Amino acid sequence: MSCILIAEDEPRIAAFMEKGLKRAGFTTVVVTNGSAVVDSLVSGTFDLLLLDLGLPDKDGIEILEDMRRQGFTVPVVVVTARALDLRERTEIGMTGRDVVSKPFLMKDLVQKVRSLLNQ
Repeated sequence: MSCILIAEDEPRIAAFMEKGLKRAGFTTVVVTNGSAVVDSLVSGTFDLLLLDLGLPDKDGIEILEDMRRQGFTVPVVVVTARALDLRERTEIGMTGRDVVSKPFLMKDLVQKVRSLLNQ
């Protein structure tokens, strides 16, 4: 069973993602701030990260940069409601990350996760 780290500070969105992914057979862990993302990746074994760009205390792009510097290779799906600026598009493109725009359908998110995990 694959374990997915959900980095989302909006409780309703995090609960929606967690519920849908659990129904699809995944194990999930939710963190609500940027510092907890890298800490969780260091201490746990995750197969995929769902990363909101607008986290408190550390922007999602900073997290992607930290992950690249530290050599993390976990697949990442960026989940965002904001229009991406050039720096953000460049960083996401450099790291080969996928993007899902909010609002999204759960079936589309599950399909993206399964595709990345080859399930």
